[in-house]
Amino acid sequence: MIPEDLKYTSEHEWVRCTGDGGSVRIGITDFAQDALGDIVYVSLPEVGTEIESGSAVGELESTKSVSDVYAPLTGTVTAVNETLDGTPETVNSDPYGEGWLFELTPADPATVDALMDAAAYTASIES
Repeated sequence: MIPEDLKYTSEHEWVRCTGDGGSVRIGITDFAQDALGDIVYVSLPEVGTEIESGSAVGELESTKSVSDVYAPLTGTVTAVNETLDGTPETVNSDPYGEGWLFELTPADPATVDALMDAAAYTASIES
């Protein structure tokens, strides 16, 4: 089930508007966490870091491999999910909720609208 209220990237990240003045919350999709397998370590960007869309900003280490986390938007990191330090498996069990990765304030809020909607993302993973 792919939530309809989120935006998506081809790298399997999701973006949710938080409603607090333009910041967005970012995580990986259920498809991505399933492909990775059991996540055992999460490395995230530091708060205050300026990130560029498309750049690798962190890593997810699973029992199978290490995968980069890519920035879906250009902006400034405003929060990271510190609970993942002790419970990285939350990304597997609740990828669209408590397993979020980080929040950022986009340099250009209009770029959120340019990301894929649920229908486009569904089509991309089914092809």
